[in-house]
Amino acid sequence: MPSSEEHLYTDTLGQELSDALSVLSRLGESISVLTSIAKLILDVDEVGRTVYLCGNGGSAADAQHVAAELMGRYQLSRRPIAAVALTTDSSVLTAIANDITFEEVFARQARALVKPGDCFAAISTSGQSKNVLRALRVARNQGATTVGFTGSRGMDMVPLCDHLLMVDSTNTARIQESHILAWHMICKIIEERLIPE
Repeated sequence: MPSSEEHLYTDTLGQELSDALSVLSRLGESISVLTSIAKLILDVDEVGRTVYLCGNGGSAADAQHVAAELMGRYQLSRRPIAAVALTTDSSVLTAIANDITFEEVFARQARALVKPGDCFAAISTSGQSKNVLRALRVARNQGATTVGFTGSRGMDMVPLCDHLLMVDSTNTARIQESHILAWHMICKIIEERLIPE
């Protein structure tokens, strides 16, 4: 017979799973946005431009995860897509943060790297990260098409993004889980289009 402690764990895990499934199931309402982002990345790739990604904390990890799947592969062997996570160069990040300001860590990289026709994807569960918002402004001013991934409180990203996925949750973990599933769905669309080549 399960102990009271095991019941506690089971109840906690069951609640987490139930909450996650509820939020993930609502991604179906964003299929048109995800399809548009996939098409954008394919269009950017077709003209030889680059996908840049940024985010803080867990969203930084997601930016790197997505860049790896675009450059490497998601599930199918195909040619690489040029993708760069602006979260990976510790020397650049710490130099900008130390010598200028942390709010510039992505924007300054965007000024140096982003060209017209690129895609700039910003991931922020809160949608209020100043360094992410500043980078979106810079990328848009430099002619990139901007993509945002956020949660239901991310209204500050709305005017800065050409395409925006706003997960219907205020729970950071649920938003992050939805973000990575959404990116996997986008990668699936991209690979199905590329593999005939």
